[in-house]
Amino acid sequence: MVVIVDYGMGNLRSVAKAFERLGCSVRISREGREIESAERLVLPGVGAFADAMTALRSEGLIEPILSFIDSGRPFLGICLGLQLLVDISYENGEHRGLGVWPGKCVRFDFGGYPEQGSLKIPHMGWNSFQKQSECPLFAGLPDSCYVYFVHSYYVELKDKKVIAASTEYGGFEFTSAGWKDNVIATQFHPEKSQQVGLKMLQNFIKI
Repeated sequence: MVVIVDYGMGNLRSVAKAFERLGCSVRISREGREIESAERLVLPGVGAFADAMTALRSEGLIEPILSFIDSGRPFLGICLGLQLLVDISYENGEHRGLGVWPGKCVRFDFGGYPEQGSLKIPHMGWNSFQKQSECPLFAGLPDSCYVYFVHSYYVELKDKKVIAASTEYGGFEFTSAGWKDNVIATQFHPEKSQQVGLKMLQNFIKI
């Protein structure tokens, strides 16, 4: 059973359908008790960091999510679900995150890269990542794969050992996946990344 956290932000059905395609039982939930007791938990998300934290707080879901993570059971964050794991975001102000991984969430800034001045923000579409660790999500996949991105912000992690994959956008390199212990999170969308993404979700089920 995979429980997907519903806090009113994100393409929940597409994530659920991807797991269902793999024959997995899925439940979309905003019940704290159900989230805390899940076998596997997925935190997706699309939208603004501050709105997401406000929604999680108002639904009473922060403590159940952190309790689940502390339990050691498999956790997967997707897109905004990765960004929410860090200490702080500077999206439209300064906002506290879940604080699971020391780090910050910042906007793409190509000011120091004049040759990248024409790059579009958000970073949207297909791009490749390069493995930086033996993250179990990438088992059976080549060192570099193409996956689907939609984001204007990215995370800077203090502990570089947490970086599981990195991606280059016009010469600018950013963290596209993180992994530590039972927590895995991706900036890209596995549920939109065709066979490569399905392989990752299958790997997550097997953890």
